[in-house]
Amino acid sequence: MGAGHDHGHAHGAAAGGTATSAYRGRLRMALAITLGIVVVQVVGGLLADSLALVADSAHMATDALGLGMALLAIHFANRPPSERATFGYARAEILAALANCLLLLGVGGYVVYESVQRFITPAQTEGRLALLFGVIGLAANLVSLSLLMRGQKESLNVRGAFLEVAADALGSVTVIVSSSVIMLTGWQAADPIASLVIALMIAPRTWKLLSETLSVLLEAAPKGVDMAEVRSHILATNGVEDVHDLHAWTITSGMPVLSAHVVVSSEALNAIGHEKMLHELQSCLGDHFDVEHCTFQLEPRGHAEHEARLCH
Repeated sequence: MGAGHDHGHAHGAAAGGTATSAYRGRLRMALAITLGIVVVQVVGGLLADSLALVADSAHMATDALGLGMALLAIHFANRPPSERATFGYARAEILAALANCLLLLGVGGYVVYESVQRFITPAQTEGRLALLFGVIGLAANLVSLSLLMRGQKESLNVRGAFLEVAADALGSVTVIVSSSVIMLTGWQAADPIASLVIALMIAPRTWKLLSETLSVLLEAAPKGVDMAEVRSHILATNGVEDVHDLHAWTITSGMPVLSAHVVVSSEALNAIGHEKMLHELQSCLGDHFDVEHCTFQLEPRGHAEHEARLCH
């Protein structure tokens, strides 16, 4: 690297694995619970002829697949970097979150279709059986939610699993309400209506997760990082005259990164030195922003004019 091209790095999440890896055990327990309830609710749905129960079990089946993909993503995400995959396979977690979104949207569409069919051709749902299996499903979902509560604040992948289980819990509540209505009034339309409610609960949460996932894939600035404020902090560093090619993005949950070309006066470089200047810049970003992995290229005045046009 030529003069004026020093790079400074600080490693946060990258050094200790991705944010999701800390919750591998909890994801495994949630997966085991979910698979068990899928079987129970499928049996219950068939015995009670309840579309709401079948819809909830289908949703839970996609949750199980999603949890499985999350665990598989953790395996790949924690593989070490290579010459070709310089950040390793950390993005596998984001791809798993995206796949979960697509699965949820597919399940929502299926439930809507089946609900409409039930309005056209009504079925006789056994309210007592549906209520029993709805209560079992809710209890299991609450256990899974408690396992994933903390991790969903730190990882998009875990948040995807958490939102799916949360929707399942609400789905179980809907099953309980609809089966209670059928038991008390005999109104069979409560079952397909409950199924539509489950589908509607899936949609907004899926859309929110999808928007966050696409933001990472499109390499938008990390959530909570104001790039104008970052620029101001860098420019306020003693000796800094300008900053350009300032970029910040997220590799995966808990791994935000930043790079910048920083123009420093020759007087400051001679007086302070490259190492101390890099230390000050890293401290500035680390103290004020949630970005620990930073790369700075220090440049003398006028160097930017010689860079390739692509860099501007």
